[in-house]
Amino acid sequence: MTVRPLLRFPDPRLKQRAEPVTAFDAALRALAADMLDTLRAAPGIGITAPHIGMPLRVVVLDLGGGEAPRTYVNPSIAFAAPEKIVHQEGSISMPGVTEDVERHARVRVTYQDLDGETQSEDASGLRAVCHQHEIDQLDGIFWIQRLSRLKRDRLIKRFEKIGRVHAG
Repeated sequence: MTVRPLLRFPDPRLKQRAEPVTAFDAALRALAADMLDTLRAAPGIGITAPHIGMPLRVVVLDLGGGEAPRTYVNPSIAFAAPEKIVHQEGSISMPGVTEDVERHARVRVTYQDLDGETQSEDASGLRAVCHQHEIDQLDGIFWIQRLSRLKRDRLIKRFEKIGRVHAG
């Protein structure tokens, strides 16, 4: 399909809440395919439609390890275990910087597939972290908002410095 341009932090569209998908058609399947191509080109392991400027509730995860990529339409967290884990996170919209973020260790996600059928998935570890990270993005919460102000400010300065190095 097509590799689409990624929005870069601090694009304000990354802070907008995405709209639910209502049409389960060829255009949605093409969007999901483009998202996967864009994710692989980035490279990354998770992408939302807002990352490519489409304010729709669509997530594609490609965690590797022999598992096929998965598309989640209108996902939401139905259950989150009280146990927490810390995992290093980053964003394809803010490449080159990562930071540890605390998330729920296990979640149950309800979503629709590309045909509009309701599905449910229990996830733990990295997949659980990815679900929480990408659903936050759909809700207009960029991952660095989960950091303390000090860590967030340092990370933004580091990202800006990387940008200047690559621009010069």
